[in-house]
Amino acid sequence: MSRFAKPLAAASLLLAALEPAAGADVQAGRAAFRQSCVICHTAESDDSGGAQGPSLVGVFGRHAAGNPSLTYTRALADSNLTWDAATLDRFLESPATVVPGTAMVVAVADRATREDLVAYLQSVAASADAATATAALPPKGEADWRKDTPGRLHRIDLASLPAPYDSPSVRNRPKLIEPPADAKLSLPDGFHIDVFARELIGPRKMLVAANGDIILSETQGGRISVLHPSADGSTAASRDTFAQDLMQPYGIALYPDARNPHWLYVAETNRVVRFAYHTGLNAAAGAPEVVIPKLPSGGGHFTRDLAFSPDGRRMYVSVGSASNVADGMSRKSPAAVKAWQSRHALGAAWDAETDRAAVLEFRVGSKRSGRIYAAGIRNCVTLTVQPVTGDLWCTTNERDMLGDDLVPDYSTRVIRGAFYGWPWYYLGSNEDPRLKGERPDLRGKVTVPDVLFQSHSAPLNLTFYTATSGASAFPAQYVGDAFVTFHGSWNRGFRTGHKIVRIRMKAGVPTGDYEDFLTGFIVDDGDAWGRPVATVELADGSLLMSDDGANVIYRISYAR
Repeated sequence: MSRFAKPLAAASLLLAALEPAAGADVQAGRAAFRQSCVICHTAESDDSGGAQGPSLVGVFGRHAAGNPSLTYTRALADSNLTWDAATLDRFLESPATVVPGTAMVVAVADRATREDLVAYLQSVAASADAATATAALPPKGEADWRKDTPGRLHRIDLASLPAPYDSPSVRNRPKLIEPPADAKLSLPDGFHIDVFARELIGPRKMLVAANGDIILSETQGGRISVLHPSADGSTAASRDTFAQDLMQPYGIALYPDARNPHWLYVAETNRVVRFAYHTGLNAAAGAPEVVIPKLPSGGGHFTRDLAFSPDGRRMYVSVGSASNVADGMSRKSPAAVKAWQSRHALGAAWDAETDRAAVLEFRVGSKRSGRIYAAGIRNCVTLTVQPVTGDLWCTTNERDMLGDDLVPDYSTRVIRGAFYGWPWYYLGSNEDPRLKGERPDLRGKVTVPDVLFQSHSAPLNLTFYTATSGASAFPAQYVGDAFVTFHGSWNRGFRTGHKIVRIRMKAGVPTGDYEDFLTGFIVDDGDAWGRPVATVELADGSLLMSDDGANVIYRISYAR
């Protein structure tokens, strides 16, 4: 009996006892899934499903939080739910009601749409898991991650990019494991790494307050925490919950600055709020003030980041796409496209992608709606303002399902009014074959990003290093360079990412090169024991790095 036979037989028995709701439309459910769910989940082999959430192949009869390779909220893990039609319907109608504290925030209010989705999932529930089946194919190339070591130089050459589909697209999500007995993280000589904090719930972005407190967004936990360092600064001695019951908080910023803050801004997946804040405050004094009442949300990429211009007059908010490559977006005539762009921006998408795959700009203190600052950026996970130049940077996850080595992710300076290609083009005038011929007017108008990363590395955060003094300050040659965290691949035969890299700068301008700085989380092409998310610089010159795979924060220090 094959390894698939038992689960398939069990699924068949379950399906025999379950009938779709009367009037439910499987094809309508398939369309709804591909519009709103596919960026995080997969249900069948050709849906281009992502890996931010579990595969829904064979979901019926499965226990909630039952995939060992995923990090779930404690609320879902403790829910004791088993997925059947009725439970899925209740959960989709109001996830937070059925499982308070769940990270799933995309509710499906319309009953008919829920019934269609459930019917669709029933119709594919007995299929073999596409991720397992595809991963069984031998990957093309070699396990390049085995060569990763501190100081290894990388440069992606545009002229050497493969053609689309040069290799198969593989759903190869890492299985997160406990550190092996011989686990060791590698850093350049003189650097050391230790655990700073444990038992967090999806730790993501971090800020450092003037008194040394660490303000942390715990996205899966729906909260903002304040970590209080020990006297020697080596560990977090205690933690306070500053605010909770937030909707997937990610981006955080102190305003007008960390030295004399009045507000803590928080980007939730659907809005931006702010809390009154002063240095040393451990808990919000009241409800948040809503700054931007509505951001595009639902389905697709859920993280929202924010940053302020150096003069404090403008706020930038990044909003990722709702799909991999504008799935389901309608076509417009040339005249309609021209009219749309005149009201929005060069390369601005529409329908469910309106004001998505973009950086939005808002005037601080103004009630006016924001506008698109730059478009065509599939998922600008993190915004960073370069200290010396004041340039705005995006660290971006590019599209999937074109093969192992397409499309390279990137970090780049963001130029007002620029178009970076998504969904019609990538890295200049390279046309996406899935949208071939749809936008000839954009050829030659695509801005090429500054620093390209190995495809599917999933870069999440960029930090410019500034410390010139402090007990743990890095050597002088690091000042002005940037550190980027790679979360790790899922759409690649051989694993990549799961590390920190250093972007080399010259007179404040990126050279296009990057080098490995911290490596060692990958065990083999299916397993890893960490997923780096973000870094932040402490007053003593050390760096903190959050890891939402192990739910810990590490401290990286240097000793002369």
